[in-house]
Order: sequence, then structure tokens, then C-alpha cells
Amino acid sequence: MYGINFDADKAVLRPEADAAIAEIAKLLKLDGTLKLFVVGHTANAGDVGTGLKLSQERAAAVVKNLVDKYGVAAARLSSFGAGPYCPVATNLTEDGKAQNRRVELVPQ
Repeated sequence: MYGINFDADKAVLRPEADAAIAEIAKLLKLDGTLKLFVVGHTANAGDVGTGLKLSQERAAAVVKNLVDKYGVAAARLSSFGAGPYCPVATNLTEDGKAQNRRVELVPQ
């Protein structure tokens, strides 16, 4: 999902992420049996270990927001950080890096 934005090198959700997260909450409320892996991704910039840690923290921030703000049961969500290992675009351009910084939802 795009639209779930964070400041550079941080795991704090930006206010403009609210709309995308509200859509995820709506989806989870429509299907009370749906469980999701929330997978964070980063661009390939800097240390791989740092990217892995940051992607995990960002995925966990999305899960926390869904639980705290929307009342989604924590047992329905698992966070995982894939770091830079699954790019969808090149990391040689700023546009490509922006595409690689994302959160994906994977049904469990």
C-alpha cells in the first residue's frame, strides 16, 4: 500500500497515512475472520541491518495504530520487516526508492 508515509529514518506515522490506514481498518471490519501480515519495506539506502530494523518498526507502527485507534484485535495482525530485500523498482532513482518504501498487506 502506498500512502502510509513516515519521515525519513523514522517509524512515526505521518498524518497523511490516516486515510490509508482507515481503509485497512474498514477492510478488517468487513471481514471479521481476515488476518494480515503487515510487511514493511525500505529502499536500499545505507546499512541493510538498519533497513531491516526500520522496516520492522514501521510495520509495527501500522499494527499499533490499527489496534489502538480502530480497535482491531491484535491477534489478527502480525508485523514483519523485509527491509530492502523485495524491491518493486530500482533503487538508483529517487522515484524508485519512493516506490520501494511501502507497506504490504499479506493475508495469513
